[in-house]
Amino acid sequence: MKKLFAIVALMGVMTFGLTQSVNAQDEAAASTEVVDSAAVDSAAVAEEPVAEEAPVVEEAEAGSFHKDIKTKFIEGDASFMSLVAVALVIGLAFCIERIIYLSLAEVNTKKLMAKIEAALAKGDVEGAKTVCRNTRGPVASICYQGLMRIDEGLDVVERSVVSYGGVQSAYLEKGCSWITLFIAMAPSLGFLGTVIGMVASFDAIEAAGDISPTVVAGGMKVALITTIFGIVVALVLQVFYNYILSKIEALTADMEDSSITLLDLIMKYNLKK
Repeated sequence: MKKLFAIVALMGVMTFGLTQSVNAQDEAAASTEVVDSAAVDSAAVAEEPVAEEAPVVEEAEAGSFHKDIKTKFIEGDASFMSLVAVALVIGLAFCIERIIYLSLAEVNTKKLMAKIEAALAKGDVEGAKTVCRNTRGPVASICYQGLMRIDEGLDVVERSVVSYGGVQSAYLEKGCSWITLFIAMAPSLGFLGTVIGMVASFDAIEAAGDISPTVVAGGMKVALITTIFGIVVALVLQVFYNYILSKIEALTADMEDSSITLLDLIMKYNLKK
């Protein structure tokens, strides 16, 4: 949980810094537009008109993208848009924590099993255990649990490896349920904002006694903006979630393959005794 809170705090700082940088970019773009427009006017008086208009238009279009995003976010009703933003930040925090954990859990399993095989070939069980202790990741932990019971029979070793493999699989999937929760919550919050926006539109129609587009435009706009942002957040988190699942599947396959290899090595070791 301490790591999670640290990641959430980091995400908050990054979000605040991004907002400040976007504001700075907007101000810089606005000042650039003013300077360029003044230069264009003076050039138009001295020489030919329309010579420098194209770059100014391109800079204005580039600088207005972030401004449009912020404007639409504010127009989408701060109460629901803030909830969608919180779902995005917390969901990304869980995704980053899982990606870091799974990345640290990855090791070169072929190299690890080769070291264990070399140690067992010499009859050095303690050396094989030391190799496992000095290697991070679930594969090394499973191998260490099997080597701890190497003298208790192959059946005991197999049961120990299978049981501890289930524990390690649970560690790999820890926190994924929270990611799926925020994937489901983001569009749900957007749809909730949509329904409330529709209700506001009907309230405006009832108050005005008219069904003109001007009366219903505000509520419909809020409804559509909240839905769009909710779906975008869900799509972003879904991409990260699928990437996490792919890493979990790869690690699980390595665990199963290494467990079979370890059982074969232990069987050869017991036959030599």
